[in-house]
Amino acid sequence: MKIPRDMSGNDMIKLLCKNWGYSVVHRVGSHVILQTETPSHQRIVVPSHPVLKIGTLHSILRSVATHKQTLRELILTDSE
Repeated sequence: MKIPRDMSGNDMIKLLCKNWGYSVVHRVGSHVILQTETPSHQRIVVPSHPVLKIGTLHSILRSVATHKQTLRELILTDSE
């Protein structure tokens, strides 16, 4: 699956909260802090920008995939 180049920060936040067990902890400016406790504690920062830069998107996907022990491509699908 090709990584989308037009994904917004809010879309990424909704996807991670809905499908991957993250919840919004708080917001600092245009950045949203997400947290999960499964399989262990992790916090990540997602900018709520209209379009995420490709490097930022890759970094978020890599971090979540490593923590959840899955492939980056699977994070963008609708189900866990």
